[in-house]
Amino acid sequence: MIMDKPRISIAGCGFVGLVSAAAFASRGFNVIATTINKKEANLINSGQSPFYENGLDEILKKAHELKNLRVTADNYEAVQNTDITFISVGTPMKEDKSIDLSYIDNVSKQLGKALKDKESYHLIVDRSTILPGTSRNLIGVNLVENSGKSIGKDFGLCMQPEFLAEGKSVENTFYPDRIIIGEYDKKSGDTLENTYQLFYKEYFSQNECPIHRISLESAELVKYANNCFLATKVSFANEFANFAELIPNVDIKQVMEGIGLDYRINSRFLGAGAGFGGSCFSKDVNAIKNWASQNNYDSKILKAVLEINDDQAIHIVNIAEKLLKDLTKKKITILGLSFKAGTSDMREAPSIRVIKELIKRNVGNIVGYDPKAINEAKEYLKDSIVYVNSTKDALKDSECVFILTEWEEFKNLSPEFFIKHMKTPNVIDGRKIYDYIDFNKKLNFKTIGLK
Repeated sequence: MIMDKPRISIAGCGFVGLVSAAAFASRGFNVIATTINKKEANLINSGQSPFYENGLDEILKKAHELKNLRVTADNYEAVQNTDITFISVGTPMKEDKSIDLSYIDNVSKQLGKALKDKESYHLIVDRSTILPGTSRNLIGVNLVENSGKSIGKDFGLCMQPEFLAEGKSVENTFYPDRIIIGEYDKKSGDTLENTYQLFYKEYFSQNECPIHRISLESAELVKYANNCFLATKVSFANEFANFAELIPNVDIKQVMEGIGLDYRINSRFLGAGAGFGGSCFSKDVNAIKNWASQNNYDSKILKAVLEINDDQAIHIVNIAEKLLKDLTKKKITILGLSFKAGTSDMREAPSIRVIKELIKRNVGNIVGYDPKAINEAKEYLKDSIVYVNSTKDALKDSECVFILTEWEEFKNLSPEFFIKHMKTPNVIDGRKIYDYIDFNKKLNFKTIGLK
């Protein structure tokens, strides 16, 4: 059994890896994180984050002050100097929308080579989202083949899915609602549970947080089931928002609030809007749908979830065209580029889909602003839009604005602000953050789920 405060290494410094590394280090654990990106490593070692995530700067600063977190490019060194290694590398989507396991394959081989020279027991824990069977049949096989050692005897293997919502990943890390441990054997599971008993000692004493220990494959599928269900709720809300637009006096927000009061459903992820985005939902829904297809099963539900989400970009641009008739010669503003508030992540952001749809309809004058994601947006959107550094600059001479991210900065804007700063105040609220009655009285205003 690993003694008090095991030494932690984390392979990967993305949203999950870096937040986890900073969280462990801020609570007194010695942590080595690895990344092949030297620029990122230098930033983190100086106490700075290479991306914006709400709350991350604070715990990184604490970790830096405690001198408990170090970033290197060497997974061999990390394994040799720690007791537990968490795998948190990317599993991106390929062009055919299937999962790319190349990073998992590569890092597990590196870890196996490091284990070859390790005399003491070491636990490997996958936290990356991987298809059922990957922990045992890819990670496990690579570890055994490259180390020459046995799982269970010489080293342990777990799969622990993460349920971190970007924008709230720091909060979710410190205050989880459950911990799922997929274990190869009891010793592996005991080692990981003991670690979390230490990390969450105070939290566990005051809150009920179940630790659910299951098989590796069940844990892998839990992650997909979780994300697919949440994505389904979002697309369900958007489908009913489209229904609501067919008849007067229906407000989709009121409808979703009504069904959200049912304890069997709850109100989370029932906000109709511009559709879901981010690093997980689109990637994971596509991955498990493709996996099922390869196993001769056609998922009709997940296919519909993705189609509805993709259609939201077309739908929201259609709303604007109905309001303005012709968008082609208009100056269009996009307020909010990241996929959600609280993060600078641009992966699968609704803004990308809306901008592509506008360009497809020959709109050539598009201006974008986001409080945190301008640099990331430039990587994804290149020079397809003009980037500005404030809401006022974004609205100057604008004839239509799309609100696509629910940043507090945008929530606080009044109808008078749009009237004052726009050439013609046409507002499309893609996140339902404004009061319909107030805005509709004072300017040309449209939102999702209202006729």
